[in-house]
Amino acid sequence: MGFGRRSAPKGEASQSASSRCCFRSKCRNFRSHRKGKSSKERSGTATKEPKQRRLQSLQPPQGSLMIFVDYAGSVFPFVAHSPWHGVRLADFVTPFFLFIAGISLSLVYKKTSNKLRATQQAVLRALELFLLGILLQGGYFHGVNSLSFGIDVEKIRWSGILQRIAVGYVVAAVCEIWLSNTPRNAGHVGVFFRNYFLHWIVLVSLSGIYLGLLYGLYVPDWQFEVQQANLSDSYKNSTYIIKKVTCGVRGDLGPACNSAGMIDRYVLGIEHLYKKSAYRNLKVCQNTEGGGFSDNLPSWCQAPFDPEGILGSFMTAVTCILGLQYGHILVQLEDHKDRLKHWLQFSVSVFSFGLFLNLIGDPLNKQLYTVSYALLTTGSAGLTFCALYVLVDVGGYRCLTGILEWMGRHSLSIFILVPSNIAIIILQGFYWRNPKNNIVHWVLSFTAHR
Repeated sequence: MGFGRRSAPKGEASQSASSRCCFRSKCRNFRSHRKGKSSKERSGTATKEPKQRRLQSLQPPQGSLMIFVDYAGSVFPFVAHSPWHGVRLADFVTPFFLFIAGISLSLVYKKTSNKLRATQQAVLRALELFLLGILLQGGYFHGVNSLSFGIDVEKIRWSGILQRIAVGYVVAAVCEIWLSNTPRNAGHVGVFFRNYFLHWIVLVSLSGIYLGLLYGLYVPDWQFEVQQANLSDSYKNSTYIIKKVTCGVRGDLGPACNSAGMIDRYVLGIEHLYKKSAYRNLKVCQNTEGGGFSDNLPSWCQAPFDPEGILGSFMTAVTCILGLQYGHILVQLEDHKDRLKHWLQFSVSVFSFGLFLNLIGDPLNKQLYTVSYALLTTGSAGLTFCALYVLVDVGGYRCLTGILEWMGRHSLSIFILVPSNIAIIILQGFYWRNPKNNIVHWVLSFTAHR
């Protein structure tokens, strides 16, 4: 009669105990299955999708080459940028960055479930890179000889190396996300061409638009303002003289009358272009009577020109798309010999075609980023990549490239600190009583006296 639990009959009790044991057994099986599945996912040991080892040969060329050409160019002329036609070691740095960016994109977007989200992320990354480039190369920092900073927005430089890489990056990313077909079995280079034929259509279209604008646009006479010299300091910032450049031509690839400079002057504005153009180092622009510019020199020697202008950005996207194709070979082929065979065929073909275009009249020109320059430097990047792949990823000689790999992984940070002179500007900010008593000034003085 009490309020206690009623005792179950013997048959019902045994059935209840059996059901509880069955439930506990199912729970244990479920937990063990879940644990095993999660551990396999965490360890990445699934047989279908093994975890890929990081490609070390992508790292070494970037940061080391960038630092070397930036500082060795002032000592060795063959390292510095070519003043106009021709290529030197420094002219290979930007194409190498674009080439490696293309390979990286093929790895990042090899499996894209949400294309809209992936596109949004690519655009945001490119925008961040673009804004960082404006901050570093837009004129905000006044160089190693000044402790001041700030820029008039009416004279800010909109283009630069990071901005150019951002444009190539976002175009190649859109191609990889939206224009890639389902990969077929790759046996030869033609299969890769068929799998990604839309990429090649974009590549040829960009090259065609570039050539049409470069050779087809009419360039009229134009003029620019130059700050007048030999005046007192109180008038230097307000007195300018106007210099005229006579053109009236079409298809000219010289420094004065090319259509790339005209497009930048019309779209960006001449006040927003790079003021220290590389063609100032041409012999025709050198003053034999002493420093500075003379009235006897061509007027265009003092004109601003941006080597990272709008028209050349078409071909930077082409370099990134070519880098994508190397990445496709890397993703779809697992054997080292197959990868190297396809890369070498591709590199030699692209390099040879660029050399052929140069021989028939299309000059190698980094300032204009001509088609021959884009192809030859991309082919060179591919050959260099093959050599590093054999040395590092196949041979395992990482002890020889350990420092270079570290510099490559931190190439953007190195670019911010070293070539953009941020590190030097920071060091100059710490001085002893007089701003000239800083470590940078001491090193430069010691080097000059030696």
